[in-house]
Amino acid sequence: KAFGANSPVTMVSPWFYAEVTAQAGTTVPLDPDHEERAIYLVDGEIEIARERYEGPRLLIFRPGDAITVRVVKPTRMMFLGGDALEGPRHIWWNFVSSSKERIEQAKQDWKTGRFAAVPSEHEFIPLPE
Repeated sequence: KAFGANSPVTMVSPWFYAEVTAQAGTTVPLDPDHEERAIYLVDGEIEIARERYEGPRLLIFRPGDAITVRVVKPTRMMFLGGDALEGPRHIWWNFVSSSKERIEQAKQDWKTGRFAAVPSEHEFIPLPE
């Protein structure tokens, strides 16, 4: 759900992901109703609260902050966010889980080739040290 439009797809929790393209001089609000919100600035230049940002860049915002994006140069960006997930999340390399043990298992699965191959990749990428 974003900009007054609703997807017909049923989701486990409320979230949004929308491509926004805009020309210089345009302003675009970022909906404050979602607890977690971010903008991935693909390319272009924007201004938020008198701070300028150029793509590529990921901007993450505090819950409830009123955010208005002013477009400085023609821009393509992704607005995304939704409800916060329950409990902590752990991140290591390309692995994200609510369980540290699951991340350890994923490391072993990667090392031993139990993950499906990445499409169009022929080189094995080892785990970082």
